[in-house]
Amino acid sequence: MPLNPAGKKHRFGKAWMHDHVTDHWVQEAKRRGYRSRAAFKLLEIGAKDKLFRPGIRAVDLGAAPGSWCQVLAEKLGPKATIVAIDLLPMDPVQGVTAIAGDFAADEGLAAVEHALGGAPVDLVVSDMAPNLSGIGAVDQARSIHLAELALDFVERWLQPGGDFAVKVFQGEGFDAFQRQVATRFAKAHVRKPEASRDRSREVFVVGKGLRG
Repeated sequence: MPLNPAGKKHRFGKAWMHDHVTDHWVQEAKRRGYRSRAAFKLLEIGAKDKLFRPGIRAVDLGAAPGSWCQVLAEKLGPKATIVAIDLLPMDPVQGVTAIAGDFAADEGLAAVEHALGGAPVDLVVSDMAPNLSGIGAVDQARSIHLAELALDFVERWLQPGGDFAVKVFQGEGFDAFQRQVATRFAKAHVRKPEASRDRSREVFVVGKGLRG
């Protein structure tokens, strides 16, 4: 049974495990060879907001275990440049340059810059989530902080007209972050994909067309 940070068993552990094992999206991910159910979140968002253009340059922030990389490689094609970075090591995905590092640190940024050849990108995506403490206010603040780090990366690397999709938890700070995205992009949307669990507070903020 899963443990919380205090080392105690969650009361809902067995129920969660049952839901996970029998989950439609988990089963579908296994059938289609995706590393996690999260692949279907990007597939839906990408189709709805027209994020997938063959041959573009894309960066996946917080990429492990790699299901979003799989989707990007599949949808952007062999001529695309796809760079993924995560603190955790990730099994290779064909067509993706994977970096083990922190994209918010100088070394991580240097590695991304090297992989991109110094060129700007057309798409930045992030499915990052904080390590949950079980304390709602702390976890919410961490979620917003990660989203803001992703937006900082966008301002350095995304070229005008480029697109952005980032996971955020709804709660304190969410409206302010949404407004930040809206001021920087021609269009901004909030998406809740079908593959997101109903009880989850996660949503995805999508920015279309970075302003010059």
